[in-house]
Amino acid sequence: MEVWIGRDGERHGPYKEDDIRQWLRSGQVSRDDLGWYEGLADWQPLAILFPEERPLASPASPIPPALPASPLPAAVAVQDSESDAGFWKRVGAYLLDAIVLYVPGLLIQKMMGGDAAQAALLEAQTSTPNDPSAIFAAIGQYYSVMTPAIVVITVMTWLYFALCESSVWQATLGKRALSIRVTDLHGARISLPRALGRYPAKFLSSFIFGIGFLMVAWTQRRQGLHDFIAGTLVLNGRAGESKGASNPASNSTDSFSA
Repeated sequence: MEVWIGRDGERHGPYKEDDIRQWLRSGQVSRDDLGWYEGLADWQPLAILFPEERPLASPASPIPPALPASPLPAAVAVQDSESDAGFWKRVGAYLLDAIVLYVPGLLIQKMMGGDAAQAALLEAQTSTPNDPSAIFAAIGQYYSVMTPAIVVITVMTWLYFALCESSVWQATLGKRALSIRVTDLHGARISLPRALGRYPAKFLSSFIFGIGFLMVAWTQRRQGLHDFIAGTLVLNGRAGESKGASNPASNSTDSFSA
């Protein structure tokens, strides 16, 4: 089995499994470094891929040996400016997700009395057009009926984005349709807690006329305000189809140093 190693936003390798086990025992690679091999859905710490391998400290020298001073092997960057998803591609994904969420949102509104509340509001507007107090009362009644539905729809949308973006897809249906995915700053899959925090951060991005979203158009890594807050990137390519995973560098060396 050949394994890629990820460190500091770069992929190195691939390397033979036996070599990686030896480097883990000698301390030349860290158990916190990420590893990936063909068939693995996501990058995982080497401590999870090789839990039995730990640095060996001799009685005379409890400190692991220093890392070799040899130059880095050929590496493929996890991210560069060309692989960050652009502004309009992200807008397109958002519109597709809005379509996906429209039908269940509409059903929730209907089940929770939305049609009756809307009909009552329309009747008040047409029957007493010159009575502002009656119209304001009808509006208040409408929102008192619709507030539970709005809360349910908001929670549904929140869970939709969080569960999809932290899944093996790393993307909502809209993002997957346009072949983009959400990752952490190292190109790895994000956790559910981070995904849960990323969605409400979008409300901050919507403040000040949506400038937090528009930041995607000019920031170096195409990050919106919510991406900066959550520590995420939106990259081109579906999960498992990134350059380093699908087209490994053919000129890599057989040793690893950092």
